[in-house]
Amino acid sequence: MIELLRRYPLPIIVLAQLFGTSLWFSVNGVWLSLAGELGLQEADMGRLTLAVQTGFIVGTLTLAVTGLADRFGASRIFAVSSLLGAVFNGGFVLVAAFAPLDLLLRFATGLCLAGIYPLGMKLVIAWTPKYSGVALAWLVGMLTLGTALPHLMRGATLGLPWEWPLLVASVLALVGAAMVFVLGDGPYLPKSGGAVPLRQGLAALQIPRFRAVAGGYFGHMWELYAFWTLTPLLLGRELQRLDAGDGFIPWLAFAIIGIGAVGCVGGGRLSRTRGSEWVAWRALAISGGICLVYPLLSGLSPLLLIALLFVWGVAVIADSPQFSALAAESAPRESVGSSLAVMNAIGFSLTLPAIWLTSGLWGLLGHWVVLLLVPGPVLGLWSLSRGNRTQRA
Repeated sequence: MIELLRRYPLPIIVLAQLFGTSLWFSVNGVWLSLAGELGLQEADMGRLTLAVQTGFIVGTLTLAVTGLADRFGASRIFAVSSLLGAVFNGGFVLVAAFAPLDLLLRFATGLCLAGIYPLGMKLVIAWTPKYSGVALAWLVGMLTLGTALPHLMRGATLGLPWEWPLLVASVLALVGAAMVFVLGDGPYLPKSGGAVPLRQGLAALQIPRFRAVAGGYFGHMWELYAFWTLTPLLLGRELQRLDAGDGFIPWLAFAIIGIGAVGCVGGGRLSRTRGSEWVAWRALAISGGICLVYPLLSGLSPLLLIALLFVWGVAVIADSPQFSALAAESAPRESVGSSLAVMNAIGFSLTLPAIWLTSGLWGLLGHWVVLLLVPGPVLGLWSLSRGNRTQRA
C-alpha cells in the first residue's frame, strides 16, 4: 500500500493539502448563518479572519526561528499540524459565542496551518523537483479549493446547523493528516543536521533574485486574502441588485474562489513553455487591473460584474505557485524550507492590514474598498521588473 502511494506522491500531497486547508476559511463559509444566530457584523468576520492569519504568521516564524521546517520530516510536521488543526477547528463550535475564546481557537487553527501550507510546498519539491512550477501549481490549486470548500459545504447544508460544515472540515483534515503520514518524506532534498536559525531563512532576502521574487509575492499577498474575504460581500451587493436571495452566496463564493484552481493549473502548464516569471507577471497584472476597474464599473449589469469576479478569481491566485517555484529555485538549497517560511510569514503579515482595512471600511465605502488593494499588484510588478533590470545589468 505504501509503495503504491509513493508511485503517485503529487496527487496524495495535493489532496491532503485540499483537506487540510479547508480549515482556513471554515468560519467564513458559514458566516451568514453564524452571524444571524449570534448577531455578528462584518467587522467580526474580519477579526476572526485576522486571528487565523496572525496564527499562520506566528507559526511560520516559529518554523523559521526553530529550524523545524528543515530539521524534522515535513510529512510528520504536516500530519501533526493537520491533526491539531482539526481539533482546534472543531473546538470553535463550542466557543463561537464566547469572546475571546473564539479568536483564540481561530488563532490556534492558523498556527496549525503554518505546518500544512509551507510544508506542503516542501513535500512537493522533495517528491517532484523536475517541474516544480507545475507541481506547486497543483498544490496551490488545492489550497484555493480548500479555501473555497467551506462555502460549498455551507451551500450544501443550507437549512442545517452551521456547525456541520465546520466539523466536516475537521474530519477532512484528519484524513489529510493520515495520507501524508503514510506517504512520508521525498528523496530529493538534503536533510539538515541541525536547526537552521532565522537568520539563514532571512539570508535569502540578500540574494537579489530571491528578493525581487519575494517582492512580487508580497504585492500578490496584499490583494489575495482580502479579495477572498470580500468575495461574499461583493456577491451580496450584486445579488441584492438582482433581487436574488442570499442562498446563492455560498455557491457563487465557492465557484469564484475555487475557480482559482483552474488558474493555478493552467498557469503551471504555461510555465513549462513560457516560464514561471512570465505567468506570474501577467496574472498579477490582470488581477491588479481588475482591482482598479471593478468599482468604476459598478453601475453596469450585476451579471457582468459577477462574471468579472470569476475572471478575478482565476487571475488572483494563478501567480502564487509560480512565485513559490521561483523562490525555491533562488533560495539556498540547504535552507529552502526556512526561506519559504520567512517569505510566507512576511507575505501573510501583509494580509493583516489589507483584511482589516477592507472589512472594517466595507460599511462606509462598500465596493469602493477594493481600490485599497491596487498598491499590492503595482508594487509587486515593480519589484519583478526591477529585479529583471538588475539581473541583466
